[in-house]
Amino acid sequence: MLILQIVVLAFIQGITEFLPISSSGHLLLVPAVTGWPDQGLLTDVMVHMGSFLAVVVYFWRDCLNLLAGGFDLLRGRVTAWGRLALLIVLGTIPAVLFGLFLDEIGFMDVVRQMPVIVAWNAIVFGILLYLCDRFGLSARRMSDMTWLPALIIGMAQAVAIIPGVSRSGITMTAARALGFERPEAARFAFLLGIPAIAGAGVLKLGDAVSSGAPITFSMVLTAVLTFFVALGTITVLMRMVRHVSFLPFAIYRVALGVVLLAVIYSGIPLGAVN
Repeated sequence: MLILQIVVLAFIQGITEFLPISSSGHLLLVPAVTGWPDQGLLTDVMVHMGSFLAVVVYFWRDCLNLLAGGFDLLRGRVTAWGRLALLIVLGTIPAVLFGLFLDEIGFMDVVRQMPVIVAWNAIVFGILLYLCDRFGLSARRMSDMTWLPALIIGMAQAVAIIPGVSRSGITMTAARALGFERPEAARFAFLLGIPAIAGAGVLKLGDAVSSGAPITFSMVLTAVLTFFVALGTITVLMRMVRHVSFLPFAIYRVALGVVLLAVIYSGIPLGAVN
């Protein structure tokens, strides 16, 4: 890949993975808008692994506490962190099952060629983000999480496998709809994403290695750069959600979707936009 393409992909993934605006949708649009060759699913996986490392580093205390809680469970001792670890596992199951199903039917290979899906999802889930954030109560914290809201948020995360939905966006939307405070919704969304991102990355990397697909230096470089961009994005977002609503992100999503639909239905090839 060209160095410019590496930088663009890293910044797009690092910024959009944790903002509620869909990283997979933006990555899918890069070759369509720029005219560059599709970077491929393996590159997308590598940049997602960079994002995964960023969220682990930022929430390292939570991650250590969750691991300790998990070990306590194995010893038959139930703690608050062990209970949260179980809820995160429960919330991850729907994404795993749905992801395996879509992979089995080859859905992702087809949808990568359909930017119209990104456009409509950007609009629909942008509106939902605004409505749930605007009218959702702020009466619950992560300590109030039980199996039912964890499962509902996990089912929402499963839908985010479809490009344009946004994993962080739809999980925060679901959490706000269930009455969780905005910072708590963001925190749970990030922690819930750790096993989902890691699992999908390991699975895809394993498939690539077994099939003989090379992991190139440019892919690794893109992942490393993504890590630093993503770490900065998480830091900024976690500060923002204490004081700012999700309205700016909802406006961006709707505007992006409208522009994409205008271009698509006008008949202008997306590659001609650059």
